Amino acid sequence: MSDTDTLALIRHYYDLFNAGDRPGLLDLLTDDVVHNINHGATEVGRETFARFLERMDRAYREQVEELVVMATGDGTRAAAEFFIRGTYLATDEGLPEANGQTYWLRVGAFFEIRDGRIARVTNYYNLTDWLRQIGA
Repeated sequence: MSDTDTLALIRHYYDLFNAGDRPGLLDLLTDDVVHNINHGATEVGRETFARFLERMDRAYREQVEELVVMATGDGTRAAAEFFIRGTYLATDEGLPEANGQTYWLRVGAFFEIRDGRIARVTNYYNLTDWLRQIGA
């Protein structure tokens, strides 16, 4: 895959995220996708990723804004920086109580690409800043 194809793939991933098209988003992942969760575990597999998205959709309403995507020349790796505009809808396990708090959070994401699909997603954001924004 070229860097241009990888850039388009990552932009498409976030377009589908913003549209709420979870099946379309999951179709962009390899069956054995590795998902490194911010301040959490590493999970493997498309089905596991789907369960993660279901949990997130119950607790949060989020949109990616101000997306910037970069890719290596060979198209095997990519990075994205963006802001998440979100609302904390329902209390997520182990986190403070939700009551509709809003937040605006800078996020970094890193990807590995294999055979035209996303094989790794690693997300990083400042959890302390998020907790401050929701009033924890």
